Amino acid sequence: MEVIGIALNQPTLSKAPRKERAVLVGVAFNGADDLRESLSELAALADTAELEVVGMVTQVRREADPAYFVGRGKAEEVARLCGELNADIVIVDHELTPAQARNLENLVGVRVVDRTELILDIFARRARTKQAMLQVELAQLQYQLPRLRRMWQHLSRLGGGIGTRGPGETQLEIDQRRAKKRIADLQRQLREIQRQTSARVQSRKERQLFTVALVGYTNVGKSTLMNALTKAQVFVEDRLFATLDATTRVLVLPDGHRALLTDTIGFIRKLPPHLIASFHATLEEVRTADLLLHVADVTHPALDDHIAVVERTLQEIGAGGKPTILVLNKADRLPPDWDRERLSQRYPNALLVSALTGNGLDELRRRIQREYAKQRLVRVRGQLALWAQDLVAFAYRNGVVYSVAYTDDAIVLDAEMERHFAEHLQKQVTLLNAGSVSVTPVVAESNAHQPFHFAHLLVSLRDQR
Repeated sequence: MEVIGIALNQPTLSKAPRKERAVLVGVAFNGADDLRESLSELAALADTAELEVVGMVTQVRREADPAYFVGRGKAEEVARLCGELNADIVIVDHELTPAQARNLENLVGVRVVDRTELILDIFARRARTKQAMLQVELAQLQYQLPRLRRMWQHLSRLGGGIGTRGPGETQLEIDQRRAKKRIADLQRQLREIQRQTSARVQSRKERQLFTVALVGYTNVGKSTLMNALTKAQVFVEDRLFATLDATTRVLVLPDGHRALLTDTIGFIRKLPPHLIASFHATLEEVRTADLLLHVADVTHPALDDHIAVVERTLQEIGAGGKPTILVLNKADRLPPDWDRERLSQRYPNALLVSALTGNGLDELRRRIQREYAKQRLVRVRGQLALWAQDLVAFAYRNGVVYSVAYTDDAIVLDAEMERHFAEHLQKQVTLLNAGSVSVTPVVAESNAHQPFHFAHLLVSLRDQR
């Protein structure tokens, strides 16, 4: 007898010479779900998994059927459609219980996967680094563990009855034990990665580095924006979940100050909770960032929903309430007759940019710099002893010196620097009895209550056309 076992950290959908043909199934409960948008996104996920969508079946229900998720009649309709279209696989736009998946698969006669399994398959295909592979494998195993019995259902008739144990059940128990052992091992390895990540983050904090994280829905152009702002060479593809690993590069601000910009994994609706938990180490970069750039696709019909999904996910991972700039990307794709006033009213504090053409990026850099100044910079004014040239040199090395004037008995210094440098300067002046220094917050220009006007960008976009 052939033993099946579990394939670890591998795509769960086969890579056939031809694309597998998929039928999508979506359910709107109480008519509240935006079924069309959700199925459109599911089709994009299927395309990313190299599947060909050949049909869709929808249903409106008050609640899920405990046996088939959809009703029995609708399940039979799916079975007929699969036969007519020669489908290889059915993808359900919700997470199924093991019993629902088993019953539906038995009825339709082809493989059935749910949205979670499809996302996990895409992650397995996309994982490149050791950390990403470990995180994906952990999420896969946590998903598969309660579903192992379904893998062994074809052996259930070999042993039977109360008090008897067939070989299928024995192998099932072996697989469950191996899976639990592997999960524990993966969690241990990821805890070590988390420890290293936390140490790296703490090192940045100790060095007072200003950190900015790109967050947003999947496939909104975060990596393209990362490349445009930092001249990085981050992998870019117009597909969902092109980025799984956090990538950090230096971002030079207009005044010469430097920040660290991190590109992170994109979010999506109905993202499995255990998948979020598995990517805890990667998302640490988001939780500890000083500033978030929430990137959204301004041309997407579900823009409001995408923004809401990202905000909910940020709350779930402990990054809610952080200073955030909403960046509406892909402005180059807006139609000529787009409603500028309506957009500015809906998102009065947002920045409209095109990461592809560079439009709006200078203003984005200025906004980042203002936030950096608000959080970190102070104005330093001092009356220093004439012999305290080393302290003036310190100000030049670690800040922006606006003026140095010499009087008969003092050096008059006016500079701007990060607070920790200013505090160090103050201590040295006091210790050396080298004069006096006052430190005050930098009054940064604020856009908190000023609507952003899109007129200048509209002119630029028209010029390009």
